[in-house]
Amino acid sequence: MIRIMIVDDQPLMRDGLASLLNLKDDIEVVATASDGQEAFEKAARLRPDLVLMDIRMPGVNGVEGTRLIHTHLPDIKVLMLTTFRDSELIFAALNEGASGYLLKDMPTDAIVQAIMTVHAGGVVLPQELTRQVLAELRITKRLDENEQARAIPNQLDALTERELHVLRLLGRGLSNKEIAEELVITEGTVKNHVSNIISKLELRDRTQAAIFAVRYGITTFDT
Repeated sequence: MIRIMIVDDQPLMRDGLASLLNLKDDIEVVATASDGQEAFEKAARLRPDLVLMDIRMPGVNGVEGTRLIHTHLPDIKVLMLTTFRDSELIFAALNEGASGYLLKDMPTDAIVQAIMTVHAGGVVLPQELTRQVLAELRITKRLDENEQARAIPNQLDALTERELHVLRLLGRGLSNKEIAEELVITEGTVKNHVSNIISKLELRDRTQAAIFAVRYGITTFDT
């Protein structure tokens, strides 16, 4: 049973989603909250496995709520919910430790699958939305392809061919188990590769590694 909390300032959205998810056999909604601060306080007390966090809320927004939870309760995963294709906020949340994001208007089954993916150690980066978000970021930062290429950290050269392949799959949001199946290696080997990647690229965690892979074109969604 995956214990989750739903955080949204709109009671209709919050309670409606809670009712739908409570119908699923593998999910239990243990609490709801209306902003990031309340989410942090309830998470500290109830210790859910995962928090579904709205990104835009009055008071303490989802980015700050994610920072509080990831800093003080690092075992609790956060998955962002948004109706806004807001590049800066999405990547701010990911950089604060969120394990991915998805749109609120996605079908319930897609939200359930995202919960399962994150709970299993994966990262949720919707392909079409991520591609658009990155395009908007490039426009915002006025980076053309040549500038982006020059911006790739030199640490990438330290990765082995296998580590590069693992990084590419991380960018697609695969869990260690899924990567192991894809490459026909053990989960323990994948775990070692992921640790090496994070260390060599001087990143904080696998989510940042996935963002790195997408941002610098190591992972593409053309196929």
